[in-house]
This record gives sequence, structure tokens and C-alpha cells, in this order.
Amino acid sequence: QGQFVESGGDWVQPGGSLRLSCKVSGIIFNFHSLAWYRQAPGKARELVASNNYDLTTTYDDSVQGRFTISRDKSENTVYLQMNALKPEDTALYYCNRLSSPTNWGRGTQVTVSS
Repeated sequence: QGQFVESGGDWVQPGGSLRLSCKVSGIIFNFHSLAWYRQAPGKARELVASNNYDLTTTYDDSVQGRFTISRDKSENTVYLQMNALKPEDTALYYCNRLSSPTNWGRGTQVTVSS
């Protein structure tokens, strides 16, 4: 199933930047497409970005051009660089497999406000 430990969330003003990290264990890292998801209060969890096993990437339209997903296979870690943050980016951020995500971690809170 895999285990996912997210970190790097914080409070930041609009226009600021954050880098989230996700340590992955329990799966063969290079065999899986991995993704970042987020859940805002009162809303369903949504897919933000994916880094696929073939190293292609996809992004939700709302973050395209502002967020960058990457992976470091030597560290079994997935990153999400977030720039030009907006208040609507405020959410609890999770990482997981892109296909059939399960065994969710605790997430890391990102709050964007002035």
C-alpha cells in the first residue's frame, strides 16, 4: 500500500512560496505514478499534480504555471514547489499514489492569508 509522510506546510502571505515534501516507503518508488492532493475545509479532496512513473507531469488548471511536482528517487521523496500562492490554495495537502490512492498520511497544512 505504501506509507506517505508529508511535511513543509506553513502559513504564508499571498504571493509567497512553499516547498512541500513527501517521504514515501513501502512501495517500489520508481514503479508508481505519485501525486499531490489537497482538501480545503468543507470540500472534497482533489488532485493537484502528478509525477508519473515515466517522469511526465500533469497539473490541475488551477495550479498550472505556479506549482511544480518533482521526485528524488535517491531519497524516495516527492516534492511540490508552490509559487505565487493564493488564498484559494489554503488546504491540507497529501501525497499518495496516483492510481487507487489508499493509506492516506496526515497531510501538511498550507494556509495562505494576509
